[in-house]
Amino acid sequence: MSLKLPIVDLSKVHTDRESLAKVIVDALENTGFLFIDNIEGLDFELWFKCCEWFFKQPEETKKKLLRNFWNPDNKNVYRGYFPVKPNEPSRKEGFEFARDVPRNDPTVKPNNWFYEDSVWPEEDGSFPFRANMRALYEKLHETALEILRLTAIGLGIEEDIFTPLFSDKPCTTYRIMHYPPWEGTPPDNARIEDNKVVITPEHTDTNFLTLLATFDYKGLEVKMPDGTWLEVAPRPRSLVMNIGDTFSRMMGGRLKATAHRVIDIGVDRYTSPFFFTPGYESDIGVNFMSKATGNGPDHVFERYGPWVLNVIKNVKKYFEYRVLPDIE
Repeated sequence: MSLKLPIVDLSKVHTDRESLAKVIVDALENTGFLFIDNIEGLDFELWFKCCEWFFKQPEETKKKLLRNFWNPDNKNVYRGYFPVKPNEPSRKEGFEFARDVPRNDPTVKPNNWFYEDSVWPEEDGSFPFRANMRALYEKLHETALEILRLTAIGLGIEEDIFTPLFSDKPCTTYRIMHYPPWEGTPPDNARIEDNKVVITPEHTDTNFLTLLATFDYKGLEVKMPDGTWLEVAPRPRSLVMNIGDTFSRMMGGRLKATAHRVIDIGVDRYTSPFFFTPGYESDIGVNFMSKATGNGPDHVFERYGPWVLNVIKNVKKYFEYRVLPDIE
């Protein structure tokens, strides 16, 4: 059974903002997922070509981009390439990068690996992978900001109130992923109910807001309030949107960071999430609506960086991140 998600048509962003805002807030208060349609200038075909180009590169090329966790000869610890992990239920390989921050920026500590330089594969001039991905990043960044402006309208607060969280060195991660189907017998920890096999186990996103291109592949499932799972049917040339723990927590749980997973559908496929994330020093403290409206419990300032570092290392305990050095 498929999940019918609300649809936000951004072609109406200048003519029907109030209606779009209501759809977004209603969705985030309930299912936590929705579709974003008609994003002007977003080239899905080019995006898919970027995925194909990268994951068809020789293993030696990708090895040069591996995080330090998998290749001790490399300096990058947070960005770059990660391989398929043997005997793990999360069966995917990926490449990710961020918007680079100047090395001489005095506000960034030298050991703050959230702002390490992105690493890139060598190119022979036949396909401008790096330039394409950077251009797509900027388009998705602007799309996410527009969605947050609409969300603010729907919440009845100042339209640009969320913008400062992302105006100073956002920690956003842009990732492309390749899901090879299971070969042979999947490990026991990948098997779930109804004889299904996962290639990404149940989780909530940790970041602020996620924009996902599924490239018309099935497999994404969302957990309903009653504990059942429903498939998100592909919608051509549309993005799937959801929010993460950071935004939900700021809003006191009013907006839902909903659990989801990815099921093996037996085909070789790609997806690409844009994990829209505040700057390291941004205030993501609880009781944000009190700050926005001047009413309610006192808002307490809390920096995004230290909070999320504790989450990924000590709460969610992502194994490749537990070994990351402390920043402060």
